[in-house]
Amino acid sequence: MIAIKNGRIVTPTQIVEDKVLLIDGDRIAGFANTTNDAERVVDAHGRYIMPGFIDVHSDKIEQYIQPRPTSQMDFEFALKICERDLLSAGITTMYHSLSLFKDETFGRCLLRTKESIQRIADLIANIHLRNHLIHHRLHLRVELDNLEAFDNVRDMIEQEKAHLISFMDHTPGQGQYSNLAIYHDTITKYQGKEIETLGFDGLLDYHKNKDTLSFEQLKELAELAHAKGIAVASHDDDTNEKLALNKDIGVDVSEFPITLEVAKNANKHGFSTVVGAANILRGSSHSGNLSAAEAILEGCADIICSDYYPAAILHSIFYMNTKHDVPLEQMVNRATLNPAKAMKKDADYGSIEPNKKADLLVVDVLDSYPVITHVFVDGHTTYRVEYRR
Repeated sequence: MIAIKNGRIVTPTQIVEDKVLLIDGDRIAGFANTTNDAERVVDAHGRYIMPGFIDVHSDKIEQYIQPRPTSQMDFEFALKICERDLLSAGITTMYHSLSLFKDETFGRCLLRTKESIQRIADLIANIHLRNHLIHHRLHLRVELDNLEAFDNVRDMIEQEKAHLISFMDHTPGQGQYSNLAIYHDTITKYQGKEIETLGFDGLLDYHKNKDTLSFEQLKELAELAHAKGIAVASHDDDTNEKLALNKDIGVDVSEFPITLEVAKNANKHGFSTVVGAANILRGSSHSGNLSAAEAILEGCADIICSDYYPAAILHSIFYMNTKHDVPLEQMVNRATLNPAKAMKKDADYGSIEPNKKADLLVVDVLDSYPVITHVFVDGHTTYRVEYRR
């Protein structure tokens, strides 16, 4: 038995003080008034105790495997280095987001092939049988014009190596890139092959005439995913008509809705909505779309994810609490309980409650910045650090 004393325990509805949190094996045993006969006592020194973050969308692993366009690291080495950094950001469950693109509009990426993604999926499945630090999951992102992806995704769902799937459409003139000027600026920076060979007007024509996966194919993938207990997401919803279509397909989660109106309607349709934590810290979307902070204040952002910057989750929680007076427990829920519910894992994860898994953080605030000092995953201490002056 492990006892954590002198902490401010963040539950889904309040912050509990003057209680000892007990861990028995890999589970939370409950609250107590004393440390009793605990084999080990951890003094939280007045810091916050909260659940480990569940990050449902992050492509950060790509930067560890391919730090430069022409440089690729060993996949397992990259995953092991990545998970150590994720712990320092408080992320105990990571849905590594990997994309199946058809073309190289957004630059050449050695990882966005079916072979590389299968290799990473195999590694994620296997790493849990060996030494590891966090819970690794695969978020398989499917671009709608990648017709080959249908068989790939179906196979990976059946193999139980995909843990979340999402349908993406990066066609210019809608979705994330409804503003063509922003699209032009973005793809120019990526230096993709198509912009160089076709030119901008030719690229727009290419997208107007391309084939995409059919409604029936997407619905089949969604039904197969649900049969395996896997959530299905859409990406960059920009109209109410698209929300209705996604509802018919079987989508559960709306990632990065483009406008406040669409985010509100996504909630009305029963979707969980996801916004980026980096958007909160930057004050805006990097694509000129919905402000994540505004969506939270309007009550239509259920989940915060790191997207591309893992440290942003922790800092955005405290930013919204101190700058906008959003109760801390409500912000913590957006990184813990709400994603657990969306991923259908809340029976075991996402909140500090008896019998749930002991994935826990101890968080201090130093120089006005939140910092992680302890991380427990399945009751094991996987991270421990103390700052000095």
